[in-house]
Amino acid sequence: MLAFCITLGNVHDRQPLPELTQGLTGKLFGDRGYLSLPLFRILWDQGLQLITQVRRNMHNKLLPLFDKLVLRKRAIIETINDQLKNIQQVEHTRHRSVVNAMVNVLAALTAYTYQPRKPSLNLSQNNLNLLPSLNKQN
Repeated sequence: MLAFCITLGNVHDRQPLPELTQGLTGKLFGDRGYLSLPLFRILWDQGLQLITQVRRNMHNKLLPLFDKLVLRKRAIIETINDQLKNIQQVEHTRHRSVVNAMVNVLAALTAYTYQPRKPSLNLSQNNLNLLPSLNKQN
């Protein structure tokens, strides 16, 4: 499943998140910018658990080992964003019409989906079976 949302520059990333995650369940990993109790509750009601790092002025919270390890792998998301911006040239802003801009974004997303080697966590089924936090949820 691929979902994306194009917003104005002054719209915070949290605003379109509930709409983008419709129909998803499980865990959602994000950075400190997604820390928000109202957003957490909205996502929780949808069946998503929002997992983020804590800010410096917050108390540390206990996380299952798997969640902590996956949270460290957030750099993969930044790699994908970098590939979309630089290789597929999504960040080009000199389009003469909105239609041309949208065609560029859709072409970049389509090209990315057909890319043979995408960044991944490289977890095998054997590794997943060894993690107790995943086995409890299934």
